[in-house]
Amino acid sequence: MKIKIRVAVIFGGRSGEHEVSIVSGTNIIEALDKKKYDVIPIGITKSGKWLAGEKAPLAFKKGDYSGLTQVTLNCESGSNELLHFKNGHFEKLKIDIFFPALHGPYGEDGTIQGLFEMANVPYTGCGVLASSVGMDKLVTKALWDQAGLPIVPYIGINKSSWKKSSKKIMKRVIDELGLPVFIKPANMGSSVGISKVKKESELKKAIDLACEFDTRILIEKGLNVRELECAVLGNDEPKAARVGEILVGGEFYDYNDKYINGVSRTQVPAEIPPSLEKKVQQMALKAYKLLDASGLARVDMFLEKKTGRIYINEINTLPGFTSISMYPKMWKAAGIPYKKLVDKIIELGFEKFKQKQQKKISFDEAGDWFSK
Repeated sequence: MKIKIRVAVIFGGRSGEHEVSIVSGTNIIEALDKKKYDVIPIGITKSGKWLAGEKAPLAFKKGDYSGLTQVTLNCESGSNELLHFKNGHFEKLKIDIFFPALHGPYGEDGTIQGLFEMANVPYTGCGVLASSVGMDKLVTKALWDQAGLPIVPYIGINKSSWKKSSKKIMKRVIDELGLPVFIKPANMGSSVGISKVKKESELKKAIDLACEFDTRILIEKGLNVRELECAVLGNDEPKAARVGEILVGGEFYDYNDKYINGVSRTQVPAEIPPSLEKKVQQMALKAYKLLDASGLARVDMFLEKKTGRIYINEINTLPGFTSISMYPKMWKAAGIPYKKLVDKIIELGFEKFKQKQQKKISFDEAGDWFSK
């Protein structure tokens, strides 16, 4: 009898994207071949408690956690164990690989990836560096700008300076960027806390809103653009999928558009010339490699309608896996259906872990390095 691969799929989390993450995690769990995988669903509550159980996805959707078991990761290096709290003590459960489906802070920002690294366990997706840098829009833009990738003009501020010098900052925004502008928390996803500002009188309210979600704020020049996205998959030799387009229904592709009212639509593949699609794919791969990304990521871009110029917008190192999510749609258009895509992501996670185990981490008295 073939031994199944035990996969722990982690969803929920302590971020504003908690609910979206539950949907992504549920979809991934349903897509995993139960003949090949033994799936352990783990939900993280908004307070940070880890709860496991076969019905965890449904329990988290309802907000009723009764019947679930409290678990934690055994951080002893290489143990690959979950500790289940049962009958007043912890029982050990071996896990082959962890599959985070967490969006936003405390899941997509390198924090849980750091926990996996400390425990020395296999996991899917990007590592600590790419996750943390990719989550922070200001840091990402600075790196891409330094590397020569085109970015939209922007200003970065922090919450404390905003409280001290709000009038000065608003004047700088008008003088340097003009209107409209987009106000974004530097470390959020799913368009949480984002506003489009078309009037100077709206600036303060929009920045105040963004400050509710982060201490660092991105203020970006508003352009008349088409929104393109490109899915990337791989470790050392990543590949780009077909390019997709968001056909925005409202002022911009905000949280309500994405997950509630369904006004916006998607087009995969995007209706753009082959030469332009190739350029977008090349830029996406360059952006991916610059951050040392691995496993998977979605690179979002703007195509300015007037000039035809492409701008790199941001990278999502844990893109959504909901029924409307672009990442799986773009790979389906490239010939990789959802179930095979999930298989490949797990395969890449094991590949990355195997490579890391070959690194030398100690040295002897003669100064020669050895692995263990």
